Amino acid sequence: MSSPSPNEKSARDSKASSTSDLSKTKVDTKLSSVADLVDEEPTPFRWADWLTGRKRQQVDLDSIATQRSVYDDPSLAKHYWPKSDYENIHRFDPDARWTYRQEKSLVRKIDWKVMLWAAISFSALNLDRGNLTQANTDNFLPDLGMTTNCVFRLAFLSAELPSQMVSKRLGPDVWIPIQMCLWSIITMVQFFLNGRTSFLVCRALLGFAQGGFIPDLILYLSYFYTKNELPLRLTLFWISMHVCTILGSFLAFGVLRMRGILGRAGWRWLFLVEGGITLIVGIATFFRMPPGPTQTKTWFRPKGWFTEEEEVIAVSRILRDDPSKGDMHNRQALTPRKLWRALCDYDLWPLYIIGLLFGIPATPPAQYLTLSLRNLGFGTLQTNLLTIPSAAGTIVTMWIIAVISETVHDRAYVSMIEDLWCLPFLIALRTLPDSPNPWLFYGLATALLSYPYTHPIQVGWCSRNAGGVASRTASSIIAANIYRKDDAPMYRRGNSWLIGICAFNCFILYPGVKQYYIWKNKSRSKIWDAMTPEQKAEYFATTTDRGNRRLDFRFAH
Repeated sequence: MSSPSPNEKSARDSKASSTSDLSKTKVDTKLSSVADLVDEEPTPFRWADWLTGRKRQQVDLDSIATQRSVYDDPSLAKHYWPKSDYENIHRFDPDARWTYRQEKSLVRKIDWKVMLWAAISFSALNLDRGNLTQANTDNFLPDLGMTTNCVFRLAFLSAELPSQMVSKRLGPDVWIPIQMCLWSIITMVQFFLNGRTSFLVCRALLGFAQGGFIPDLILYLSYFYTKNELPLRLTLFWISMHVCTILGSFLAFGVLRMRGILGRAGWRWLFLVEGGITLIVGIATFFRMPPGPTQTKTWFRPKGWFTEEEEVIAVSRILRDDPSKGDMHNRQALTPRKLWRALCDYDLWPLYIIGLLFGIPATPPAQYLTLSLRNLGFGTLQTNLLTIPSAAGTIVTMWIIAVISETVHDRAYVSMIEDLWCLPFLIALRTLPDSPNPWLFYGLATALLSYPYTHPIQVGWCSRNAGGVASRTASSIIAANIYRKDDAPMYRRGNSWLIGICAFNCFILYPGVKQYYIWKNKSRSKIWDAMTPEQKAEYFATTTDRGNRRLDFRFAH
């Protein structure tokens, strides 16, 4: 294709240099030349650069930021074109060009409008998921004549798939606030618990209401962010969860003092107050979660969030980054055929195994921390405050692991650090005497639970390799049954199992998965690189391979 003439280039540069504000700028959708496209991957914000004070390479904010993609090659574009019923297709323009200044302004707006409320919604989930641990500090189980169980996790896992199917049919913008309102009402109903049966029913209903919420919310965020932008947001996403844990502990410290009001236990008031807070957030979410970047206008938001030019940029940059996002519209239900295809994708089985095992070592110590502290003589209010340091520690280590991940550009070995951190502390807990010093036990448990939470990295890893996250809940069910009543209070048998699982993850599972994907990529490259351009074009025209089954797909590791 011929280069643009000097006059054309001069006119385009002049136009780009005058774009200082999106509200005063029109996206140039008529430029057909690809000479001004950016070939290199955009440099995302990196915590490592911020920490070291390293200056990022400066770019002209008024220069073209549009990334080169398959849509710039006529022979490839037709194979990646979005479906006709894709909800944003009316704003997709492969000839659109925009500047770095425009894109930066748009992403900043998405952060404030979309990401901030997503983090608040996620915090509401954790507020209601964590209140049982806090209730245990106020004689919750003895009051109802019960011991620990995993009914909530079973219901949560059972709801994962149905929830995501409903979300794809209704749209996450509708289903997510419905879920939030449902589980907040169920949480409040726990104020009236009167025994084992009512508790099990409420926890099962709560699990069904919350199941699928996290993947639904991540799917929603993917409508707005590119693959380079999402990892940072996911890290902040989970940091917000632990911030909520800290705030929830302070809230429990105050609410549990209400024990005796109207003759009710403090844990009853805790369920009522926290459920009420979540209900308010859930109702507000109906008005704060538009279906997508081109559907922000409504009767209560007549001007919408984005201009027409911003919508063109928002849609075009997402599809240039990942054309597969145009394969389904946001009200399209999953079919049994697609579910079966995903289940039969054996290249994802290694990630499913990781999802099943990686979180087990730290889960029982976290679930039983408050009960263990009460058994060691700490009071109700003191125990709630003592859970705060480990949550704060996880925020710090999660941030550090994000810096490490950015620096070494690795997923498998970086994700392994979570289990590597837990291993020595589990061994230390296993060797404690039957009646340990309470503060020594607390110190070891807090250090263990300050582990670098790598789930955000693994979510991005699964998404990159077309995986899922449902297996994580199954791991919680397994973990919930490792600490048994007949092994209390030091749970030596349970800790021995945790040490074995942790060692397996560190020395066999993660290294093995990494080597598998390295081998898989090399095998495909050997075939793909040997093909001529004509053979590649024929492959695109005739192949029935989809997603990660295509020969040009490379697995992340």
